[in-house]
Amino acid sequence: QVQLVESGGGLVQAGGSLRLSCTASGRTFSSIVMAWFRQVPGKEREFVAGIRSGGRTDYADSVKGRFTISRDNAENTVYLQMNSLKYEDTAVYYCAAKSGLVRTTHAAYTYWGQGTQVTVSS
Repeated sequence: QVQLVESGGGLVQAGGSLRLSCTASGRTFSSIVMAWFRQVPGKEREFVAGIRSGGRTDYADSVKGRFTISRDNAENTVYLQMNSLKYEDTAVYYCAAKSGLVRTTHAAYTYWGQGTQVTVSS
């Protein structure tokens, strides 16, 4: 079992920055894949970024060059640094975990955090 707790969401103006954090407990953190997804009402949860245990990263095209995912295995924490935020980045952001490789489909992930709201004002 893995428990995930997100923090760092909030309200920011377009062009601004936020950093999300997700702390994991319950299993060896360094061996699992971590990812961030986001969801707006009425739409499917979409992949934002993922990071393997060795540090390799993957990003959705919509956030490449603006968002950076990283992990601190000593702190069991994964981060999502979000820069140059746009109105369309507004969503509830979820941290997710799985074993194996990074996948972009939410159904592939076993463990989920409770979500944190990010609102970007235009």
